[in-house]
Amino acid sequence: MSILIRADSSFEIGTGHMMRDLVLAKQFKKDNVIFATRNLPGNINEKIKKEGYKIKKLNTNSLEELQNVLKNLDIDMLIIDHYEIDYGFEKRLKEQKSGLKLMVLDDLYDKHYCDILLNHNIYADSKKYKGLVPEFCELRCGEKYMLIRDEFIKAKKFPKKRNEKFTIFLAMGGADTANMNIKILEILKRFDIWINVVTTSANKNLVELKEYCKNNKSRIRLYVDSENVAEIMRNSDFAVVTPSVILNEVFFMGIPFLSIKTAQNQNEMVKYLKESGYLVMDSFDGNELFSILKNEIKEYE
Repeated sequence: MSILIRADSSFEIGTGHMMRDLVLAKQFKKDNVIFATRNLPGNINEKIKKEGYKIKKLNTNSLEELQNVLKNLDIDMLIIDHYEIDYGFEKRLKEQKSGLKLMVLDDLYDKHYCDILLNHNIYADSKKYKGLVPEFCELRCGEKYMLIRDEFIKAKKFPKKRNEKFTIFLAMGGADTANMNIKILEILKRFDIWINVVTTSANKNLVELKEYCKNNKSRIRLYVDSENVAEIMRNSDFAVVTPSVILNEVFFMGIPFLSIKTAQNQNEMVKYLKESGYLVMDSFDGNELFSILKNEIKEYE
């Protein structure tokens, strides 16, 4: 079977969607998997190639261009992970290519026209899709379908050692579109702790972040495009992250966390976290962050 995954990554979009799509792609080991993606600034297309997948570069996000790709590559199944592709777009794709199987990844409880809908987030509830998808659509929702990288599954098997100092795992998205890392680090410097900062080369604020961490290297360890994120996370005592893809991984690893909202597409996760009693902030607040961490460090000691 030939499978096409339609997704993008960039400074503005971030890298989370593409990272979870790479996990999903591994579920189709016996199939021919190709990624259809635009060459946007700050993309991680090289990582896709490094993982062994071919890329079909797109010039636009138009229906016509994608239809031509489906036809020319003789695609059997299309997987869409893209906020800019909606119900009407999906319906036309299905109608104009006979036999095409369509799978859509959704985080927002949006309306979709597809054969399979996957919402792998911890908050996902299949009942909320009633009336939003066709009756023939198969719903795959919640923790059971969580897209977790192999490195996390392996890392979870090993016991965690106690650190000499309270250690925080800080990850505000691969692209850190809201430029939150340094703001948070400015609050964290008030504590005698260690900090593991994880980001990617798609972070457009990377030069500034590197300089900041260099000047505080006795306390801060910066990891860029790390292949050992799971191990870094496992060796940390507390996580400060966005309520996005990485929160599923923190949740899976069982690490205490604070989640800080940075985008509107995180609303459903934020709502779930609040209702479940987890630490979450609707926006960055330095004083609130300081109080939360002060309590966490006191309990650790």
